[in-house]
Amino acid sequence: MSGHNKWSKVKHTKGPLDAKRGKVFSKLIKEITVAAKMGGGDPDGNPRLRQAILEAKTSSMPKDNIERAIKKGTGELQDGAAIESFTYEGYGPGGVAILIETATDNKNRTVSELRSMFKNGGGALGEEGSVAWMFEPYGQILFDAKQHSEDQVMEVALEAGAQDVSAAEDLVEVRTGTTDIYKVKDAFEKVGMHPTSATLSFLPKTPLDVEDKAVASKLLALLHNVEDHDDVQKVHTNMHLSDELLAQVSS
Repeated sequence: MSGHNKWSKVKHTKGPLDAKRGKVFSKLIKEITVAAKMGGGDPDGNPRLRQAILEAKTSSMPKDNIERAIKKGTGELQDGAAIESFTYEGYGPGGVAILIETATDNKNRTVSELRSMFKNGGGALGEEGSVAWMFEPYGQILFDAKQHSEDQVMEVALEAGAQDVSAAEDLVEVRTGTTDIYKVKDAFEKVGMHPTSATLSFLPKTPLDVEDKAVASKLLALLHNVEDHDDVQKVHTNMHLSDELLAQVSS
């Protein structure tokens, strides 16, 4: 898999950081709420909500929790402070650009805690626009390579209008345009191929090579801490680690 997906590879090969079900549910509820707020409560007409509900069901979230989160997002249920979506930008060790998507009921708390994490982790939270220009949005669909080979995925992906397919170890990634992701995902599901995830992500225009082991270790520690934050939904970075260095810092 190409370098721009190195952080995705780290996350998926190491397993979910927030293994506790309560934290998983909390992040999923926020995503469902934000998705319903932005696109309405009907999953048939709201692809982001449909994906969030699918992920919630895969994590065995009770149906009542899902319905309550949808109603909170649409305003039918007034249950605590409103959940809003914010994106933050910063630099990690080695000058690596980091883009962070959050869902929070307290923006001031979230930005304060992220700023402290960056400072303690050898980086700095930046101003709006400081690193966003280094990324472009795209659709990312991931498959378990043990279930579907790269060739199998490629055959369906190209026919459905995907842009690219790449593989690394236990993952096969399909890249799509932002407006095509759910059309491509549906094409896979029609032939019985179910992805492990289908999300909008950000592709760095110019990946940055990280070659120093100490810098890589500090960078991964910061990324793990940021992603583990309760309000953080997704983390994107332009770092590129060689497989050899990744193995060293992950062992």
